[in-house]
Amino acid sequence: MCLGIPGRVAEIWDDESGARMARVEFPGEVKNLCLAYLPDLRVGEYTIAHAGFALSRIDEDSARLTLATMAEYGVFGDEGVVPS
Repeated sequence: MCLGIPGRVAEIWDDESGARMARVEFPGEVKNLCLAYLPDLRVGEYTIAHAGFALSRIDEDSARLTLATMAEYGVFGDEGVVPS
């Protein structure tokens, strides 16, 4: 996932090494991310990710506006659907 695309946290768990992980839904794909930099991120919140890490929290309104704008400009191609 490239930097700047908001994703919604769908699930959080601790892996076998003790690392806090999250399943994050992006338009057209789902990624597992490490929450080392945002250990207090919660299910339903949005994050910006890079290189397998959740780097920053983004509020829902900003995330939805960003995703809608990206979809309008064709960033996601045909497979990308803005989450509802």
